[in-house]
Amino acid sequence: MTFIQFESTLSKINDWLIFRIPESCSAKFSSRGMVMIEGTINGVDFHTELEPDGAGSHWFRVSDNLWEKANLKLGVIAKISIKPLELWPEPELPVDLKNALKLCKLENQWDTITTKAHWEWIRWIRSTHNPQTSEKRIKTLCSMVASGKKRPCCFDHSRCTITEVSKNGVLL
Repeated sequence: MTFIQFESTLSKINDWLIFRIPESCSAKFSSRGMVMIEGTINGVDFHTELEPDGAGSHWFRVSDNLWEKANLKLGVIAKISIKPLELWPEPELPVDLKNALKLCKLENQWDTITTKAHWEWIRWIRSTHNPQTSEKRIKTLCSMVASGKKRPCCFDHSRCTITEVSKNGVLL
């Protein structure tokens, strides 16, 4: 796939700096769910994950490092060029999930699951504000992985799973 080029305004939701992807550009991706990308902002290289916005498009968080290197300013338009990555990086496991996999002796089975499926499990677990629900989902994950399941069931991949910037799966 060739690079998708667009302009977007740097905005802030709570403490997060983000860029929204125009719907017409987001439609060029093969998935309404999470997409790993590489690209440039104001000529500075970066790679990150595009999170769905729950309304048919995507967005991504701007790291402090990228903010500084690309000389970004809140409310200012930036020139962005992105394309999807074929190989996804392995996600960092949340501590509670890592501990649960170890306690249940499921590390080897976890390692047989694809990287994309790892991301799906983590997105499913983090898509709630409620710590008890998150804990219950980790137990369910352990049970499902132990029984040979590879992916979470009944999970809407097009919803925003970052609760700090969304409500009911939709970006604020």
